[in-house]
Amino acid sequence: MKLIVIHKHKNPLSNSGEDLLRFAISSESTAGLILNGLSKSLRCGRNSMTVCAVPEGWGIEPRATTPRLTCYRDNIPVNFEALRRIGQKFPHKRSLARLGISNSWFVVSNGRFATRINSELLDKALASTQADIVAVNVSPQLQAGCEKVLTNSQDKLVGFRRLYSNLAQAAPIPADWPHHLFVKIVSLKKLLVDDALPLSFTEFINNCFSSPLKVRSLNIGGTVLDLDTEEGLLGFLATRINSLATNYRNANNTFQQEILDGDGIKISPGTRLFGKVLFGQNVSIGRNAIIVGSTIIGNDVKIAQGAVIRASIVGPGVSVCQNQLVQNRVLTNGRQLRTRTKQAKTNCMPVVTNGRTTHEDFWANNFRIWPRFSYASCLKRIADIIAATIVLILFAPIIPFIALAIKLNSPGPVFFKDKRQAQHGKEFYCLKFRTMLVGADKIQDKLRGLNQTDGPQFKIADDPRISAVGRFLRDTYIDEIPQFFNVLFGQMSVVGPRPSPESENTLCPSWRDARLLVRPGITGLWQVCRTRQPMKDFQEWIHYDTKYVRDLSLRMDLWICWQTAKRLIKNFISQF
Repeated sequence: MKLIVIHKHKNPLSNSGEDLLRFAISSESTAGLILNGLSKSLRCGRNSMTVCAVPEGWGIEPRATTPRLTCYRDNIPVNFEALRRIGQKFPHKRSLARLGISNSWFVVSNGRFATRINSELLDKALASTQADIVAVNVSPQLQAGCEKVLTNSQDKLVGFRRLYSNLAQAAPIPADWPHHLFVKIVSLKKLLVDDALPLSFTEFINNCFSSPLKVRSLNIGGTVLDLDTEEGLLGFLATRINSLATNYRNANNTFQQEILDGDGIKISPGTRLFGKVLFGQNVSIGRNAIIVGSTIIGNDVKIAQGAVIRASIVGPGVSVCQNQLVQNRVLTNGRQLRTRTKQAKTNCMPVVTNGRTTHEDFWANNFRIWPRFSYASCLKRIADIIAATIVLILFAPIIPFIALAIKLNSPGPVFFKDKRQAQHGKEFYCLKFRTMLVGADKIQDKLRGLNQTDGPQFKIADDPRISAVGRFLRDTYIDEIPQFFNVLFGQMSVVGPRPSPESENTLCPSWRDARLLVRPGITGLWQVCRTRQPMKDFQEWIHYDTKYVRDLSLRMDLWICWQTAKRLIKNFISQF
């Protein structure tokens, strides 16, 4: 079961000094979007046992929504009997997981914040704590891509640390309700007083210690929006609106004649709508008005001639004046929120704005994305599948003989697999025919002083770890034939940057991000262009990898394949 609690206290950081979240939940046009969005966070989208508790004094009537809405006065009600019945009906962890109850946790979420966390990271963090109660706060500073800079007392750079994956770390127990609170269902009964949780987090923690129960606190990397601020509320609702199909506009975005539908929405000629715009009932829009989504227009709203509304929420009963510009704001007629209007310097239109640029979708991908039907994202993948299939069919008759030679030459498995990073940093096991003795990675530490390369890779002449058969396989590049299975699985490409482990990629952040824009390749620009000059190999590696990503094209891939083929033939002939 998940309990979303909207707490009574006002947010001192709210732009208006008042309660934005109270307005949003009490408004018919936004309440459903917010409650439904909060219920779907933290893998609870399929969980029918989600309840949202709001203060009784807010005047919001309980109703059968998703999640179910309930009101509280002194303490937060918890339907423990419902939890007990679930435990009796679904006694196994798998059954509980299907209901969204991960490992029998009862989840109390702070409804003021919309968060997003990697579920696998969260599960591992919860499993490792071995606690009865875990307080979880989401920290954007622990997300992948964040950098921490260390300086000395003279503000000189000492070093920096960059995160390549989201982290979870232990933290002090917070002073107030965290973003999420996980309580073992078997321990929940000890914390309830008259089937309710106390409103005070301090009182709750004191009850935990007196039970006694183990309490732990975690900070975990993820995204978080404060719904009691304009920026957070608008950003969250934008993501919810963009996922809906509801929209009110015609094909060319401009209305040539007056429109009046069954909900009392009156749209005058010359009105232009762009993007997702959600309307309430009895809305009147004057001539030549412009409304740009994502925008929500509440019930009984009047928008005068020439007004411009962009990425905003207009509450019930609000009247937008003629030629007024409303941008990235939440407007209401109630006492809770008071808008500030100032005259624009560049024209005669009054401006209602908070001074910020348009909000961005906080789920955005940090990596570059090519057009869907471009060579890089579509045709290259088709060519990879065809090439990998042909190569594997051609080598299928001799693969058993290669496997037999490897087994007879040295004990151990036929294939060697090593964890590497693929596109966008996803890890996979790169396959090769084994060319070294078993335990070669342990011997490498003893040979580190003989390394002949200047970068993170390791290479020495006459490496004693390589077997006789393995040396032949390496010189003829036959050891890389199994990588075509990685190509078929979509983990690699025929042409691309050399697949590298995380330990190598961390040494050069900008190079790492550039090369992980594409799938790693069996061959690549660095492999055919490197000069192997002393103390320059790593610099060439960086140069050619970034150049490949920057200039990626069919012509370049064909040229690399041709150069690779010539080198393969030359090396194979030289073995005899």
